[in-house]
Amino acid sequence: MGAYLLLLVAVVSRFVMVPHLDWLNFTAVGGALLYFGARRRWWEMALPLGVLVAVDYYMTVKVYSYPFHWTAYGTTWIWYVAAMVLGFILLRSRTTFARVGAGVLLGPTSFFIVSNYAVWVGGTMYPHTLGGLMTCYGAGIPFYGNDLLSTAIVAGLAFGVPVLIRHMQAQQQTALAGK
Repeated sequence: MGAYLLLLVAVVSRFVMVPHLDWLNFTAVGGALLYFGARRRWWEMALPLGVLVAVDYYMTVKVYSYPFHWTAYGTTWIWYVAAMVLGFILLRSRTTFARVGAGVLLGPTSFFIVSNYAVWVGGTMYPHTLGGLMTCYGAGIPFYGNDLLSTAIVAGLAFGVPVLIRHMQAQQQTALAGK
């Protein structure tokens, strides 16, 4: 249930960012995908992928009024799957602070590296030189920072709150048993 609620929060966060705050790139998508991968069976990953693909389509066509070209989203959609697989591999069997931290760092960092490279290779915004690639990565740093922060907050809450609740319940039961 929690994974589906978090998916809903991720979708809503995408719409809240549009259009005037889009530059912030502060959404619940990365943390939600890590959590979904860790808490659902692998074949259930099709649902969040389908939902996020639909959101990408809707936002492109209806919110931004751009023509939709699926090839422009291939890197993003592959990353959605990769983020869930990362959660599945890293956090499914054992969830620790270090593993969640590794997921939080690996998820946004991999997206930053791959998506900015794809923009550089597939676009005309930056010259196809080493300097152009570095400029492309430099332009993406503010987005990366906010993606890293939002993923850390969402994953921290998603994985941490249940642990905190269990800890508080155990303390309460210990206190009641001692009376």
